[in-house]
Amino acid sequence: MLFSEADALEEIQSTLMRELRRATLDQKHPFRFVSMATLSGSHPGLRYLVLRDLDEQERFYCYTDSRSHKVHQLRKNPALSLLFYHPNKRCQVKVQGRAVIHHQDEVSQIHWAKVQGEAEKSYQATIAPGTAIDDPKEAHSWDTGKADSQFVVLEIRPEIFECLQLDGIRHLRAIFKKSGDKWTHNWLAP
Repeated sequence: MLFSEADALEEIQSTLMRELRRATLDQKHPFRFVSMATLSGSHPGLRYLVLRDLDEQERFYCYTDSRSHKVHQLRKNPALSLLFYHPNKRCQVKVQGRAVIHHQDEVSQIHWAKVQGEAEKSYQATIAPGTAIDDPKEAHSWDTGKADSQFVVLEIRPEIFECLQLDGIRHLRAIFKKSGDKWTHNWLAP
């Protein structure tokens, strides 16, 4: 378990942040891969991303290609949800927030410096993600001369955290809402 009913809500939030930060450093941490939901018209879009960073202001950072569907969706509507799950601790963390897209700016340049070697190719494909192709080999062509031209950093500013701790028939659920630069918190019925 990640938390219990004996824990103070402030302590639970601190524990969650510590676990999420660990995921940015430990490639095997279950929170490293996160599901992100966006809206495209009247339909949700859902995909996995890699959590790359979580700063002291609780802003999440993920990387993607500027031509991806998620970037187009977030330009139209920056609202999103993230969903993390830790199977060993049996804890689910849901985050609601808004995305800020960093492309060819100071934030993207700082993060691009952390992308090394073959990983750079993830953002240098000659064909845009989601493009129909006749042969899978067509997608494995990179324009390394463009360096970071398609690299985007998604900065996710959370407004609500909700966590669910599974525990037999005594599940626990808590919510944390951001108001200005402060967080409020409450227990919720699971």
